[in-house]
Amino acid sequence: MPGDRDVFRAPNGTHDVLPPESDRWQAFVAAFAVRAGRAGFGMVVTPIFEHVEVVQKLGSSTDAVRKEMYDFSDKGGRQLALRADGTASVARAFAQHQPPTPWKVWYVAPNFRYERPQRGRYRQHWQVGVEVLGVDDATVDVEVMALAHGFYRNDLGLRRLRLLVNSMGDTETRSRYRDVLLEYWRTHAVLLGDEIARAEANPLRILDSKREDWQEMIAAAPQIGDYLTDAAATDFETVQAGLRVLGIDFEIAPRLVRGLDYYTGTTFEFQADSLDAAQNAIGGGGRYDGLVEQMGGKPTPGIGFGIGIERVLIVCEAEGVFGASATSLDVFVIDAVGGLASLALLAELRAAGLSADRAYGNRSMKKQWGAADRVGARWGVMLAPRESAQGNVVVKDLVSGEQADVKRDDVAQWLRKREDMTST
Repeated sequence: MPGDRDVFRAPNGTHDVLPPESDRWQAFVAAFAVRAGRAGFGMVVTPIFEHVEVVQKLGSSTDAVRKEMYDFSDKGGRQLALRADGTASVARAFAQHQPPTPWKVWYVAPNFRYERPQRGRYRQHWQVGVEVLGVDDATVDVEVMALAHGFYRNDLGLRRLRLLVNSMGDTETRSRYRDVLLEYWRTHAVLLGDEIARAEANPLRILDSKREDWQEMIAAAPQIGDYLTDAAATDFETVQAGLRVLGIDFEIAPRLVRGLDYYTGTTFEFQADSLDAAQNAIGGGGRYDGLVEQMGGKPTPGIGFGIGIERVLIVCEAEGVFGASATSLDVFVIDAVGGLASLALLAELRAAGLSADRAYGNRSMKKQWGAADRVGARWGVMLAPRESAQGNVVVKDLVSGEQADVKRDDVAQWLRKREDMTST
């Protein structure tokens, strides 16, 4: 501690991401952006806070609304809430702006939930995700799942993961199933205790519980697949056939309902075998064909998914893939002449497309070369008195140790040419 003062720390349930770990985050988001872009998705950015009613559309019976929502009154007396997931905000944006369909967007954003912090599970956590709005076609469900699957396997290198799929059916399906399931929960009212009220509000929520003493009861509950209408069953069969065509392995999970009330039709979840079974979900989503209408828009089908960055990077560590790369620079400038010469040289190197840095504070030559080694620079460029008088700089290959005098005015292009040769 500095003196008798406490050092401020990040709030409980939040965390700082520093270099070089932030380099891995940057690579993660960049890879996702490229994959989404190839599939025709454009980036969407929505506010961190919304009117509280927007966040409440996640479902009044969900923990995200009942227990975990960060809501507050602003200075104008408006009731607002921090974004709890990406989908609700995207659906609100669609209802507000009415873009042409199909509307295919991807995002990277922080979300906020007041829950017990755990490793990879924070009160402010980051997600990447995609949403497709305006398409009522089961093959789109397959494309969305395939995008996530390809990102996990091909971009991140993950292998120990499973895709679980289910169908929440259509409106008629859910109405019939809701009645059957509620009657079943009522026969277990003693075991459910105070949670029977939650079951009355939304019977499907109990299926999502991880309580150990409920698992036998949940396992014996009626399955929604037995109540699918012909249309819902046909869509679900199309989803399964599409996944098989693409060679994507999957498992039918009859009790997969996800954690939010807006899901309809296809639901899916990716799980990592390298994590504890109780916390092994690393992303998922599904259809939400009524959500835009709840936001005041026209009836619009939609499907999407979210992937938690923190949790997935833990899985990458467990599998030994997508590691943090060492911070490195193309060029480190060593200044033995002082003045503003190094400032001008750095500007030229960076303008030529090279990453370049230098030491500050008139440090000794030994410390400057040491700094070049610590940042992993490929080249050292030294401004030395004798060479500078001749219009030259000393360029040293920090891998081979070879060095040469190069014309000061030509050094940026000289290095650019060699970097291009190395990259090819």
